[in-house]
Amino acid sequence: MVYNRFVEVGRVALINCGADEGKLCVIVDVVDQNRALVDGPCTSVCRQAINFKYLSLTDFKIKVSRSARSGPVKKAFEKEDIQGKWENTAWSKKLTMRKKRTTLTDFDRFKLKLAKQKKNRILRSEVKKLKKEASA
Repeated sequence: MVYNRFVEVGRVALINCGADEGKLCVIVDVVDQNRALVDGPCTSVCRQAINFKYLSLTDFKIKVSRSARSGPVKKAFEKEDIQGKWENTAWSKKLTMRKKRTTLTDFDRFKLKLAKQKKNRILRSEVKKLKKEASA
């Protein structure tokens, strides 16, 4: 498996820390070995220099020129439908599920536990039936 997520102009990244945590942004320019100039006009991320420690690179890349302004970045972001593609990834779904789980109340966690038990009970009975048919 080849690693394809390189720090490059046009790479879409997820912000891990700070006020914009969980938002997508686009690397517009590389400032130095520690920071990148990012912009996220579609996700309300202001144009700013962010440390690479606070970014997670995604598989998405849009075609923008180096130091592009917010207008062309927004057009390319919307043209490629990056937000829609991001919401369909397993990574995004896992993050939204994790965020949803943190808001669960004690009763919601109890109901979730019962639903899992019910699902597992049904699965177990079906597996037993299939094993019984296979052995017969």
